[in-house]
Amino acid sequence: MIAVVLAGGPPDDVSALQPGVPNKAFVRIGGVALVERVLRALRSVEEITRLVVVAPLSMHADSTLALADERRVDGVRIRESLRSGLANLPPGELVLIAASDLPVLTSEAVGDFIERARRRDCEAGYGCVERRVHLAKYPQVPHTWARLRDGTYCGGGLFTLRPRVLPALERFIERLGAARKRPWRLASLFGVGVLTKYMYGRLSIADAERRAHEVLGATACAVVSPYAETAVNVDRVGDVALAEQLIAGTANV
Repeated sequence: MIAVVLAGGPPDDVSALQPGVPNKAFVRIGGVALVERVLRALRSVEEITRLVVVAPLSMHADSTLALADERRVDGVRIRESLRSGLANLPPGELVLIAASDLPVLTSEAVGDFIERARRRDCEAGYGCVERRVHLAKYPQVPHTWARLRDGTYCGGGLFTLRPRVLPALERFIERLGAARKRPWRLASLFGVGVLTKYMYGRLSIADAERRAHEVLGATACAVVSPYAETAVNVDRVGDVALAEQLIAGTANV
């Protein structure tokens, strides 16, 4: 399997903590850049035969990206970086996509995710973790939770995608961005029935997958990981100190 790591984008509050880095992917946690930690985890997975990293051109010669087989230029927005990372890859081949801000990601978690995604055999796979699994290992790490009929979940930092689906996914992302602050547009995008079910906690994973299939015109599925490490990321300034503690084994449980 080919893996693509998204380490692009502009500076933010997290990268401002360490002057000289282009974005949060290159912020050092425990002396090692976040993106390098992700590359180490992926490089140790036997199933991954090619490792592509999407990052600012200024960092392509940096030692933090030494484990990548190929470096590609990023974009300002995530969909531009995704387009760059998937360009010229086999259209129908399942590709693993990883965020670059997963400080405690392990090769074991990645290998398990790949196996589960292949078993689901869908064109777009969205990684997530159930709340009880996350709280059992990292109760001190905050998340935004989605309450579904099957359980309560948070999104993870691993995904799978067949490149041929990208154009449809990009159109959906554009429509979602346009509808973000307009409830009636959200309703037309997801469907009133889906939104109503979600509001009352009656929406199931199967319901969401069916609607995603209708919107994208491609099979979509949730890949539920039993590894909380796949959902621990660094989004906010406060996450940096917490990630340092997790790596050092000093975080309060």
